[in-house]
Amino acid sequence: MALPFFGKKPNSAPGEQHAPATSDARRSQSPRTELSTLDFSGGDVNRALAQCAGMVEVQEVGAGIGAIYEEAAVLYANGNVAEAERVLDFVIEDSTNSAGEGLWMMLLDLYRLTGQRERFESRVLDYATRFERSPPPWVDLSCQPGARRGDVAPLINLSGNLSGQAAPQFQQICVIGRKSGAIRIDLGRLRAVDDTGCGLLSKALTQLASDRVRVSVLNAAQLVNMLQGQVAPGRGDNREIWLLMLELLQYTGEHARFEDLAVDYAVTFEESPPSWEFKSQQKAAEDTAVLDTAARGGDAFRFEGELTGASNEPIRKLAAHASGLQVVTVDCSRLKRIDFVGAGTLFNVLATLQSQGKLVVMQNVNAMVGALLRVMSVDQVAQVTLRP
Repeated sequence: MALPFFGKKPNSAPGEQHAPATSDARRSQSPRTELSTLDFSGGDVNRALAQCAGMVEVQEVGAGIGAIYEEAAVLYANGNVAEAERVLDFVIEDSTNSAGEGLWMMLLDLYRLTGQRERFESRVLDYATRFERSPPPWVDLSCQPGARRGDVAPLINLSGNLSGQAAPQFQQICVIGRKSGAIRIDLGRLRAVDDTGCGLLSKALTQLASDRVRVSVLNAAQLVNMLQGQVAPGRGDNREIWLLMLELLQYTGEHARFEDLAVDYAVTFEESPPSWEFKSQQKAAEDTAVLDTAARGGDAFRFEGELTGASNEPIRKLAAHASGLQVVTVDCSRLKRIDFVGAGTLFNVLATLQSQGKLVVMQNVNAMVGALLRVMSVDQVAQVTLRP
């Protein structure tokens, strides 16, 4: 789970980065700043939005997307369901306003998503009279199976150069771990790590253990091999690199290699090394299998439940699923909600697929999610069809 780096617009020049559209109400007043190259997904959306502030390029919202439409979409995406309902209910009840069909469909779908059948049925007659068409049928979307978030540990992908500039991201990683109770950290995309960066990673692993968070570290052996050339027995520098290597070898289960390195550490720094404790990686493979199952239904790709910053791995797996396909169909009939960060990640993936000449069709999207996808310009890089 990245704060997502929002991807290229379809007509961007090479190397030019853009963000999906947001409203003037959320326009950043601070200058655009660069974030760390660490790529990770997860965390509370309000914290994630705070992390993203300053990196989002604000654009005008497309024609037909009013302030109420956008406000309700963002409130729902942030998990403020009651407030989103209040906003929609108020504008529809206001006799001085002429709420369009889009707002009505959002409210009716919100009732279906929250299992409010009585409120739904009290509105459908007004809908049919106002728009002279049959209203959508009642379907209780609140009891559909979710994405089994409790069974899947959020995935953090660390990439690029790991240095002292990554401190805010590691604070967010600890927040994600505490909220979910488990976390997976993939080190396979790191290309360079300095002593300070190693210290941050070691500190984060220690903090997560102290908070009783179950941690799985992927590709730990790859990073240990990378770091091996930065230390030497008797050379008393890069102490944090030594300690991180000793920590990661406990995740790889290489006891003999750990003992050899521990002896060299004791001689070099004239202090006792950390004690050995084997830390199993089995659960990481189990979590990945669960994600694969949740994301796909037969040969079709499927989004289910809630796709938030802490659980957007199915979004990333869409790119792999699209390999070799020209038209990619995504079944969204069981997708209840996608948050602001998840929508940014989805935009990146879809923009990349579009640049490869692929057409992605997102089918049976509920009106609340569909509104956010339009606000975030996702409908510019994929075909989005709403559920009846």
